Amino acid sequence: MESLLLPTQISIASAAGMLLLGMVLGIWKFFGMVNSENGLAHPYVDIAHRAALMYAAATLILVPLAQFNEWSTVANTIAVSVVVFLFVANIVNYAFHGWKEDTTNQVHPVTPLVIGGIVAIIVGEIGGVGFLLAGFLDTQFG
Repeated sequence: MESLLLPTQISIASAAGMLLLGMVLGIWKFFGMVNSENGLAHPYVDIAHRAALMYAAATLILVPLAQFNEWSTVANTIAVSVVVFLFVANIVNYAFHGWKEDTTNQVHPVTPLVIGGIVAIIVGEIGGVGFLLAGFLDTQFG
């Protein structure tokens, strides 16, 4: 049996971890719904739960992009790691706001830190996925 490349292993393990995290966050969401007057969990608990599930699926898309890509394993590992790190950082940030119940809109007020964070997410996530996709397309169709 051929073994998977390191970035592929990271992607699969991360996707499974995010799926599990999404399920655990779903328990928190359920208790928030049960214990609230309006039947809703805090918005950021809800967002953290949904984001974990969606990011788990998104992370699986990295699997074929990294596995069937002839670019260097180091470069692909870095790209996958950046994307996964930012996905997890987003989930943790959402859960933090849900736990603190400190806001229903984390980007207001807009500060340099908020803008910097959004720019890092845009560059890291789109850059990482774009890099992997370019390598996949070059390898498969180039």
